[in-house]
Amino acid sequence: MRKPLGAALLALAIAGAGAAPAVAAPVDTAGSFGKSVDADTALSTVRDAVTSTTESLNRALNPSVQAVNFAGTVSLSNCSGSVVRFPDSEDNDPALVMSNGHCLETGMPGPGEVVVDRASSRTFGLLNASGSRIGTLRANKIAYGTMTDTDVAIYQLTTTYSAIKSRYGISALTMADTHPAAGTAITVASGYWKRLYNCNIDGFAYRLKEGGWTFKDSVRYTSACNTIGGTSGSPVIDQATNQVVAVNNTGNEDGQRCTVNNPCEVDESGNVTVRQGINYAQQTYQIPACFGVDSKLDLSASGCVLPKP
Repeated sequence: MRKPLGAALLALAIAGAGAAPAVAAPVDTAGSFGKSVDADTALSTVRDAVTSTTESLNRALNPSVQAVNFAGTVSLSNCSGSVVRFPDSEDNDPALVMSNGHCLETGMPGPGEVVVDRASSRTFGLLNASGSRIGTLRANKIAYGTMTDTDVAIYQLTTTYSAIKSRYGISALTMADTHPAAGTAITVASGYWKRLYNCNIDGFAYRLKEGGWTFKDSVRYTSACNTIGGTSGSPVIDQATNQVVAVNNTGNEDGQRCTVNNPCEVDESGNVTVRQGINYAQQTYQIPACFGVDSKLDLSASGCVLPKP
């Protein structure tokens, strides 16, 4: 799972660079199920920071290179996320935040487990276009969460889309309701690290197996999206439409076969493929059909295929 780094990293002093990547707050139950911090992880984080700085300079010199920014993304205590709305959402509907099921503060749902309408007071740091934290949003419940077939958590907030827009000037990201296509240029926008990863959809994994969990029709990135711990829950944004098409969640770190942090692809004939260093996301086009008026979850709605409790 693309979970948080489980301990503090030394601040990075890079000449000419901006602020170093944020250090994680003490992680909750989910934190024990991620990558541990060792020398290799620390060095990797330094390299990622240098790469991120270079990308920022390139975007400054060539503004047309990257249209996607951080507006509407959020930082969690241990993961990334985004304020999302659906094509039919109304401005006065309660706002929603999306992250991963394995980022839930209540712990990771087991295989087959679905969390619905559970009280929550979790807070989220709202980011503007440049990645600066401009406010704090609060949930009143976990509307939906699971790691079965997909890896998603949807929180309902105590405020509306229009109130967020009025107070902070930030609009929610719209979630596409159609299946994305292979080759689509995408950006994985991490609110935790304040970093944008740019690549393409390489294809789709019929089944992605990781430990006891199985995800369906997962998005496979091209190698340029080398996401790290803390990017879990980041929105995957179509660069052409600026709509959310998936939620970032995992990658094969060590080349192992179908283990935690080393998912494997399983095709329709049962053949297993391991792609070390390749990362994945879970599609979100099926989610809008499950939410109706006032952002209310309705798992019995026509077209809703999300797993039920």
